[in-house]
Amino acid sequence: MNEVSTGAKERPTSDVLRILERLVPLTDEKKKLEAKLLEQTVLSNPAELKKVSYRYKKCIDKLAAGERLQTIIKEIKDTAEMLAAGGEDDNFLAQLKAELAALEARRDRSVSELRTLFLPHDERWERNCIIEIRAAAGGDEAGLFAADLYRMYAHYLERRGWKAELLTSNATEIGGFKEVSFMVKGKEAFRSMRFESGVHRVQRVPHTEASGRIHTSTVTVAVLPEAEEQDLYIDPKDLQMDTFRASGKGGQHVNVTDSAVRITHKPSGLAVSCQDERSQHQNRIKAMRILRAKLQELLREQKEAKLGAERRVQIGTGDRSEKIRTYNFPQNRATDHRIKVSLYRLTEILDGDLLEFHTLLADEESRRYVEAGY
Repeated sequence: MNEVSTGAKERPTSDVLRILERLVPLTDEKKKLEAKLLEQTVLSNPAELKKVSYRYKKCIDKLAAGERLQTIIKEIKDTAEMLAAGGEDDNFLAQLKAELAALEARRDRSVSELRTLFLPHDERWERNCIIEIRAAAGGDEAGLFAADLYRMYAHYLERRGWKAELLTSNATEIGGFKEVSFMVKGKEAFRSMRFESGVHRVQRVPHTEASGRIHTSTVTVAVLPEAEEQDLYIDPKDLQMDTFRASGKGGQHVNVTDSAVRITHKPSGLAVSCQDERSQHQNRIKAMRILRAKLQELLREQKEAKLGAERRVQIGTGDRSEKIRTYNFPQNRATDHRIKVSLYRLTEILDGDLLEFHTLLADEESRRYVEAGY
């Protein structure tokens, strides 16, 4: 594929060139996949047919997006040349400048679209997910901020038209959470929410602080794709089931029966407790959903630790030790440290306006994948 001069810039940026280079072999790949779709061995194998059909559709989508990008690049070149030629009509030149800016914005969106199309397929992205929020450093203030994050996610899910199902919680006496876990149900919920995994730091004057000093507290967030029973067999012999009397907020019923459940997976040491439901049976079902997701994620992390390369380019790795975002109340600022972006509208973000962060994070991750040659 030939380089295209933009006029205003001597040639497309390295980012654009990298994408154009990735498009070159796709014409041959399209022909090979078309031939493969006619093979009887593929047509008679539903699983293989689905796999090849998916690859073919992705190839078609990439080529179509590439054609749109090439068209935009040519329009940028033509417009820039007209602008460089100059003239005496100031209004016309102003219109050309505005058109050039709009075209360059379209080009950037087109590149972003293509980068997303080049991402390797991850079937986990299509799943619901479990989000676990835990107060870390900061005592009561960390618990209060854990509750703030829980409300932030609840509002974000409402904006997306997704649903939340509370799985388990451990509330503090002043309205915070020591921990809270909930299921997110929605199209590609894990794909978006995985960017929230990590350490969230808050800087503000606590409600309990009389002297008005700014404190720093932290909360950890883990986002796990939902695991189905068929995904992972758990031998009942490997489970230790304990029951106990629930405590904390939730009504008088929590204190009169041994309805709370703790399930421990003995080989891994993973343990999950649930006490929010009235019945021991319901608490056991919810605890198993969390345990299955955690165990599946543990096995995936162990596998990827051996491979390593792909995980290094991911942004949503789920690493709880990574400080991902700071919420600074005095400055009305939220800063995402992975992409080094600060947004000075903290109130709106805590009210669920997370889409800009998620869009920027997804774009950065796709850029990394393209640079790494995936």
